[in-house]
Amino acid sequence: MKSIVYSQTGDPSVLQLVDRPVTEPGADEVRVRTVVSGVNPTDWKSRRGSAPGQALAFDDVVPGQDGAGIVEAVGSGVQHVSVGDRVWLALAAYQRANSGSAQEHAVLPAERVFVLPANASFDQGASLGVPAITAYRALTVAEDGPRRLHPGALAGKVVLVAGGAGAVGHAAIQLARWAGASVVTTVSGPAKAALATAAGAQHVLTYTDPDVVEQIRAIAPEGVDLIVEVAPAQNSWLDLAVIRNRGSIAVYANNGGDQVTLDVRQHFSLNVRYQFVLLYTVGADVIRAAAEDINAALVDGALAVGEESGLPLHRTDLAHTADAHALVESGVVGKVLLDVSVSR
Repeated sequence: MKSIVYSQTGDPSVLQLVDRPVTEPGADEVRVRTVVSGVNPTDWKSRRGSAPGQALAFDDVVPGQDGAGIVEAVGSGVQHVSVGDRVWLALAAYQRANSGSAQEHAVLPAERVFVLPANASFDQGASLGVPAITAYRALTVAEDGPRRLHPGALAGKVVLVAGGAGAVGHAAIQLARWAGASVVTTVSGPAKAALATAAGAQHVLTYTDPDVVEQIRAIAPEGVDLIVEVAPAQNSWLDLAVIRNRGSIAVYANNGGDQVTLDVRQHFSLNVRYQFVLLYTVGADVIRAAAEDINAALVDGALAVGEESGLPLHRTDLAHTADAHALVESGVVGKVLLDVSVSR
């Protein structure tokens, strides 16, 4: 089979296409024939490391946390998926040398494999994983709940999504709308505003507008209930200005800087909760619950992809994985996919 591997950290040129034998799954493992692999910022950040040539945990690594495909074989103890099932993957490469989705056949822990609903495409499946589960987690950490998402779970809530044209922002808009929230999002300009609107946001604002706080407060006079935050260093002042008493700010990225300065007294007075979100250490139970509710949203048609749904798709093949990594690293708007094998 064809696999992408890297044996040292560095720029996309360290990614190599190699031939490897197909292996059998062990206990509690599944082998999936990958149809589409998704590329995320976490993939290039892991590949680049903290410095070129940094030592890896393994001799070489197959990248790709997310993907979609068809189950080919299951090991003992696996019950929730069967041979022939269409599935989507999440965190496939985490702490594993050879489980990433950037290969034709991936053997990975069964707990990272989820049945793909019949009405969902492989492109949708490969676009879930890190973005959708991150968005789900951000929407379920508030002090006043909910802990799970379903239609009506966020009814009466106002959710502010910073960066609504990004992959996580896109999923957060879609999931929040599916759960009944009123969604406000901030973007940089008209092109991204069009994407956020296509995703379903009812209120799309430009974050550089000098009166953006007043605009948000006009929509939510008592303040927003929950903020899904991609750039806390840049947006901490805005978040404080629009969050309601006992509101929550879920931070899932550090765009714009690693250090955040907070006014302690003002946050005290509002009982604001900051919740940081990283899927790798959130726990298997959270991932499993997220996957169940994401699948329910898929069945309801709530997580569409493509430019007409607010998430442009950029695709190439396995041999050009380096180009895909470079595209994501450049900050391209939309989702980058690798066509790995033919669906049949």
